[in-house]
Amino acid sequence: MKLKTVLTRLFIPIFVLSFLFSSCGSGEEITNEAVRGVWLTNVDSKALNSKANIIEAVELCNELGFNTIFVVTWNKAMTTFPSKVVKEITGIEIDTTFTGRDPLKELIEEAHSRNIKVIAWFEFGFSSSYNENGGIILKAKPEWASKDSAGTLVKKNNFEWMNGFHPEVQDFLLSIIMEVVNNYDIDGIQGDDRLPAMPSEAGYDDYTVNLFKQQHNGNEPPRYSKDNAWVQWRADLLTDFMRRIYETVKAAKSNVVVSMAPSIYPWSKEEYLQDWTAWVEKGYVELICPQLYRYETDRYFVALDEIINGQISERNIHKFYPGILLKVGSYY
Repeated sequence: MKLKTVLTRLFIPIFVLSFLFSSCGSGEEITNEAVRGVWLTNVDSKALNSKANIIEAVELCNELGFNTIFVVTWNKAMTTFPSKVVKEITGIEIDTTFTGRDPLKELIEEAHSRNIKVIAWFEFGFSSSYNENGGIILKAKPEWASKDSAGTLVKKNNFEWMNGFHPEVQDFLLSIIMEVVNNYDIDGIQGDDRLPAMPSEAGYDDYTVNLFKQQHNGNEPPRYSKDNAWVQWRADLLTDFMRRIYETVKAAKSNVVVSMAPSIYPWSKEEYLQDWTAWVEKGYVELICPQLYRYETDRYFVALDEIINGQISERNIHKFYPGILLKVGSYY
């Protein structure tokens, strides 16, 4: 199996930064345990398609010196483990590619036997579908649909979206996360550029509009979706959900790491309401892996410098591990 088939997205630390997997809270101890991680996806990769492939992928990670695997657990509105939570909504217990298996369990067993940590990566986030007009989730729960200022289903970069501001949608995603935390020997969980996130065009559904009006003397939200105050208000809702994720995970298993891999700031906030610098400063994230995807090395280091010198405080720099995208065929 070729390297590009097994490992399609990699990130490595540019500096030897410190992070303790068993730490938590504002009094966390800091040690010199570097994170050398790889994202293991089920898109353009067959790594999870069989037990043999998983063994080969883990052995390759070990050979290359990776000590952490971020494995996709939520993608295309399905899971890579048997999920009662998702089955209750969609009728589909696991991605049909993996019917009769539990790839997450298999990967954890193989990785842990080689002293490699496993972090469950909830890549699909609040997305409901990709070019499927809402897909199976919104077919089952049309009231969960996000709406733009024209009252239509929010679609951005071909992804359709659930309403991530709605308590039921938040509970759904948090329940999937906790299903993994409670049932698997996982070392951590990770959100992505879609969790917690919402396109800045969203927020015009009845629930979110009414919530805004309750907090603003009955005034309607601005029709301009990029209005600064309107962006901040919605971003704050997602920051509060980030708090819920952190507190719920830690209450269940304090040693499970809470990690996020958002887009770069401030684009992340302007386009997807991800105010991740606030997440870090408030202590809701222990491992932050912004997606510093650049085609030229010089541009990568410019973006890296902006984060180190202006977006993350010195006291939190040990939490920072930038994401790097490798070229895979003609896709990137």
